[in-house]
Amino acid sequence: MGGIAAAYVFPHPPLAVPGVGKGSEKGAQKTIDAMVRAAESIRKDNPDTIIVTTPHGPVFQDFIYINTSKRLAGDLSRFGDRNTRLEFENNLDLVQRIINRAQKEGLPAGGLDDSIARKFHISGELDHGVLVPLYFVSNVLKNVKLVQISIAGLPFEELYKFGICIGKAAEETEGKTVFIASGDLSHRLSKDSPYEYSPKGREFDNLVVEAFKNLDVEKLLTLKESFCEEAGECGLRSFLMMFGALDGYELKSEVYSYEGPFGVGYSVASFNVLGKNDSDSVLKRVREKYFHEIEKIREAEDFRVRLARLALEEYVRNKKVIKIPDWIPDELLNEKAGVFVSIKKQGQLRGCIGTIAPTRKNIAEEIIYNAISSGTRDGRFYPVEEEELDKLIYSVDILKEPEPIRSIDELDVKKYGVIVRSGYRTGLLLPNLEGINTPEEQVEIALKKAGIKPHEKFDMERFEVVRYK
Repeated sequence: MGGIAAAYVFPHPPLAVPGVGKGSEKGAQKTIDAMVRAAESIRKDNPDTIIVTTPHGPVFQDFIYINTSKRLAGDLSRFGDRNTRLEFENNLDLVQRIINRAQKEGLPAGGLDDSIARKFHISGELDHGVLVPLYFVSNVLKNVKLVQISIAGLPFEELYKFGICIGKAAEETEGKTVFIASGDLSHRLSKDSPYEYSPKGREFDNLVVEAFKNLDVEKLLTLKESFCEEAGECGLRSFLMMFGALDGYELKSEVYSYEGPFGVGYSVASFNVLGKNDSDSVLKRVREKYFHEIEKIREAEDFRVRLARLALEEYVRNKKVIKIPDWIPDELLNEKAGVFVSIKKQGQLRGCIGTIAPTRKNIAEEIIYNAISSGTRDGRFYPVEEEELDKLIYSVDILKEPEPIRSIDELDVKKYGVIVRSGYRTGLLLPNLEGINTPEEQVEIALKKAGIKPHEKFDMERFEVVRYK
């Protein structure tokens, strides 16, 4: 039987390939030297198959794409290098085993049929997240099979769980497997960064490199999504899949290098498998902490939030709309208002739907029906399933009367939400949302939600909310 012999973290700057860099690669020489060293170590591992997870393949919010083509090939022509082209045989047996295990765990993963691939303009070509690491590996190792897997926007825990499926599938196959987690660190280290500078970038990089050194996977699994977004991270989901594939093994780690040229963090690291580890799973420890946190939240939740939670739970379990409970105070029975119900799962949005103005006979009904809609009718997500209910965290926003404004200068992202209107099109964004730091960002997102282009004429309103948790 096979299994994963070792895993490696590789960054993927295209300029590290001479045909792209044309001399500028010297700015990341420390990283290039480390990738050469890692490639030589992989040669010594002598794998039959290399699995690469990449942030730059086809990425979906709630589906993990696995390339199911018989041959996997790609080049760096989009970066100006028309000579560097790599081609591999896909290990379709391992691919199918991974898909089967993921489906048994309720994780959406697999290939795409031709019609969906055409719809999303997916060619099946290898992306630079795969090609850059394998450029160095291919210089020293030939005739190896490949499996290409893209990251997804699923919660961190589910990506780790998917990694466990990869590891178990590899154990079922003949031959030796090496895992490469392709990913840069922060893209916001300096004013030279591809994205706006953030001090969180350096904080994120230091944290991740220390986690690599100390094998502190739990720290990576419990990072806040908002912190990662502000840091401009690239490869965290790829790393979490890798560590999931290594779950249950005793590891020896080594960080070959870290540097931040061009405002982007690059780290190269290795994780050698020493044998089985019978200690508790990282996933089990993280889940226990998470459920303990949810218990504390449930104990302190506002009665409006409790009503929203009970409404969705009853609807998901029994397909019934609950009656207004006797413990609901008169203020929710005698007053009307617009209401938004937001649902999160493991730090990520799981649903958010509401009404700008009241549509029901009182606030209590507004909460009940909007909670059900948020969990079952938000088109961005699959409907909430029963096994998810004990993982969800709710908030309820009661909207105050909107007022028209003439200028974006009258907005304050912490205090006011915004409504944009153009004809029949309307978009709304609540105030004080994680990752929304300026009125410009707030209006831009509201316009996108409404389908209004920035150059079109539109009206704005602002509103305050009372948020309950």
